[in-house]
Amino acid sequence: MRKRDPRLAAPIRAGLATALLALAGCGTDDSAAAGHGEPVVMGMTDKVVATDPAAGYDPGSWLLFNNVFQSLLSFPKGGNTPEPEAAQRCGFTDADSKVYRCTLKDGLHFSNGDPLTSKDVKFSFDRTQRIKDKNGPAVMFAALDKVETPDAKTVVFHLKTPDATFPMKIASGAGSIVDHTAYPADRLRTDGKATGSGVYTLKSYGKDRAVFAVNQSYKGPAKVKNSGMTVKFFDEPGKLKKAVESGDVDLAYRGLAMKDIAHLDNASLHQQHGTQVIEGGSAEAMYMVFNMKDPVTKQAGVRKAIAYLLDRSTLVRDVYQRTAEPLYSVVPAGITGHSTSFFNTYGDRPQPDKAKAALRASGLSGKVPLTLWATPDRFGPGTVPAFQEIAQQLNASGLFDAKVRSVPTDEYEKGVADGRFGVYVKGWIPDYPDPDNFTQPFFGKDSVLSNHYNSPAITGRLLPKTADEQNRAATKTAFRELQDIVARDVPILPIWQGKQYAVARNGVTGLEWTLDASTVFRFWEISKAADA
Repeated sequence: MRKRDPRLAAPIRAGLATALLALAGCGTDDSAAAGHGEPVVMGMTDKVVATDPAAGYDPGSWLLFNNVFQSLLSFPKGGNTPEPEAAQRCGFTDADSKVYRCTLKDGLHFSNGDPLTSKDVKFSFDRTQRIKDKNGPAVMFAALDKVETPDAKTVVFHLKTPDATFPMKIASGAGSIVDHTAYPADRLRTDGKATGSGVYTLKSYGKDRAVFAVNQSYKGPAKVKNSGMTVKFFDEPGKLKKAVESGDVDLAYRGLAMKDIAHLDNASLHQQHGTQVIEGGSAEAMYMVFNMKDPVTKQAGVRKAIAYLLDRSTLVRDVYQRTAEPLYSVVPAGITGHSTSFFNTYGDRPQPDKAKAALRASGLSGKVPLTLWATPDRFGPGTVPAFQEIAQQLNASGLFDAKVRSVPTDEYEKGVADGRFGVYVKGWIPDYPDPDNFTQPFFGKDSVLSNHYNSPAITGRLLPKTADEQNRAATKTAFRELQDIVARDVPILPIWQGKQYAVARNGVTGLEWTLDASTVFRFWEISKAADA
């Protein structure tokens, strides 16, 4: 998802609508899930920044949205292709990926008893665009022109420009449907409550916890394996670790220190304090970004020399305790079109001779002074140690005099926006699992990187070429060419790709179905034995 940094592989062009029509008719048991089994208590250090879908664009808020609200489509567990949720069927009605039509299921209701109709869907999207909250997901719908509702069950989206990833966007937390009678049309709801039609209701929400109850009127494919969820918020990883070890929480998600995860994963059964470590896939990534107008980093030789010297394997081993993996391209592994462009160009081990040659080709001699900018509270606790490790690697070559500066998030973001930093960190959690989400925001118009990089081949040919291709597998060649261009120009340097972890008490099951590249944490899949 862009999630302020850090969260559709589709059928063939001619058959997308047909395929989604077919999906609607199978595997969607609408018997709802009344909820059974034990209630579950979860802990995390992420905060729920917003309970209003027009405002939240962070992991904690989307965790709430994905469980309390329905979208027209949703990502099935372990899958990257959206399937019907509130919709009976959805599909593009044109070959240009500019008109998208959905038909709602019968009998949908919000948790307050109000019927859910096409009016609510239109209201939700119009409202997000109208409010355009700076911390909200409106940016994801820049291509949306208007929403029409021919009848109470039909919604038609008209796009300004082709966007084959639109089904993925509406399947994300950004596509949450709200009750038009419970939310103001032109401002955010501020009472800390939520009215949705999803699997759970938000029973209470406060500074230290949020309590979720099973929504008895939910109508959709999910089957609930617990009788409710409580999420406790912790202000530091150490407290979260103690809570799961002592049994104060049944599971810990997002926020445990890397060393603690590694310790528990490698410990004996006795040392694990009755816990288990569950690992899942993730497309979360971290990058080093170069300001193309900075006096030092605008020089291609500097950027290429750093690419030749970066030792990702050592970084992942020593700083991240192997809770991440080396990343060799801007598109992570597991995402359509992933390649290893930086591995192919710069290798996987430091090459000082090639780094020196790159610097000399740019007319540089002597040690290059370099400041690596980071922030300790935005992209995870390993960010500053990671940049310190990278600085040591650069200095060990004798070619750089690198140091690390760490500043609070507000100061950091302002420095990036003002162009004061030559090298800085960017963390990224995808909004949806498609290569578009790792390229368009970085290299398209209004780049979130703020690094003044422009490639006519990328913006003028490759991104437009992939935007209207409904068969996402057919975009592989274009996206791999894009990644090769990025490796050649080095405006950004991929560092690592994360893994998702949860630590749970023995007797807690189902977490393997909540940790995948869709970034959807599915409360309903988690269950707890009565004696756990």
